[in-house]
Amino acid sequence: MYTHEDLARLQAQSLKMQGWIRRQTFSPANEKTLRRFSSWEVAELIFRINQSTFRGKLAAEPNLPLGEVEEDGRQRWFSLEEVNELRRRVRINRKTLMPPRPEGKRAFRAAIANFKGGAGKSTVALHFAHAAALDGYRVLVVDFDPQATLSHSMGLTDVGEDHTVWGIMARDLERETDRMNAAAKGAESGTALPQRKLPASIRDMGLSTLRPGDFIKPTAWPTIDIVPSCANAAFVEFASAQYRHLNPEWTFFGAVSRFLDSLADDAYDLILFDCPPAIGYQSMNAVFAADMLYIPSGPGYWEYDSTTSFIGQLSEALEDLSHGFENFPTGKIRLPKAFADIRFLMTRYEPSNELHQAMMGAFKQVFGERMAEHPIELTRAVEQSGRFLSSIYEIDYREMTRGTWRRARATFDQAYEEFRSHVIAAWDKLEDEA
Repeated sequence: MYTHEDLARLQAQSLKMQGWIRRQTFSPANEKTLRRFSSWEVAELIFRINQSTFRGKLAAEPNLPLGEVEEDGRQRWFSLEEVNELRRRVRINRKTLMPPRPEGKRAFRAAIANFKGGAGKSTVALHFAHAAALDGYRVLVVDFDPQATLSHSMGLTDVGEDHTVWGIMARDLERETDRMNAAAKGAESGTALPQRKLPASIRDMGLSTLRPGDFIKPTAWPTIDIVPSCANAAFVEFASAQYRHLNPEWTFFGAVSRFLDSLADDAYDLILFDCPPAIGYQSMNAVFAADMLYIPSGPGYWEYDSTTSFIGQLSEALEDLSHGFENFPTGKIRLPKAFADIRFLMTRYEPSNELHQAMMGAFKQVFGERMAEHPIELTRAVEQSGRFLSSIYEIDYREMTRGTWRRARATFDQAYEEFRSHVIAAWDKLEDEA
């Protein structure tokens, strides 16, 4: 017979191996570091200009960052900070290299969500975050998944549950309860409004005094921050049910949205959510905070079936919340929840696989223009990047043949470019007060 004690022993054994894997994957200091980018990458893949044009700009303006030259070659290698300084200072045909951003708008929020485990949610979120950072955007990623795959891939390995989405929700419960208790003591009928009480076990955590920045951690990428997750955050579903019982009027689904609303509009450009493979308290927070839903799915029938179930159950959950909370204050959230855009993306696609081709046709027939034109193809380099908790953008192309690396990067580049085009179109639709 096996009990929780046996499970704890198995976890302890696994944690030892986990530490060894991290040492093989990250730097000797057990910290993830970001590599430099070659002048070829900076010119052709990041700035999308000719190499000779790029070299000419560097020669004409010696005050620009010149990168570093390795001992065994003539190629210059640039840090991301240097790339961004070049982006700000260099103009090509009098045009800026800065990415488009609607003036006066807050950061755009996109949720990567689906029921199916293995659909590629974390992979898509990781690659879109890295691609956006290389594109010049400032990115915040929020890891809602207790599996914490995205957090680990970003180099976050020692995270306390207080500083995850669960901490944000508990902090919001306390603040919203205090706000309600401080409101007018009498209703229009003259009846006194009830005082909502929270147990000391919640107030003693001290979460209400934390600032938004206390939940946000830096990553190896200088323009990417993260609200991380951890395995202990899995109990958020149980805790949130208890919290709703303590204060039934608490609009639990608005906790993360209120947290993000408290950030300065220009603090970030893009906010990406990696959602858990279930509809629950965390995923509903992601959905209500999101401007766009991006729904990845693998090319199999069961994944199609799961995607169909996901959008059906999400529809029912959104409808129930709209009716159940329509008379309660929700801050800047409007009910029923409306998205600026919804898109579907096929992952792990093999162009030569007839089944994959057929499933792609089925997705397009059902979802029409909502279906992304460019699927994420399954390549050896993509598989390798996943094994090493990295994106294809973090892997040095010299570690494999350049052609293999280019094919893997191209599939994510195309998917990201399409994603960005939808983001910019939807971004313009956001109301200024949103």
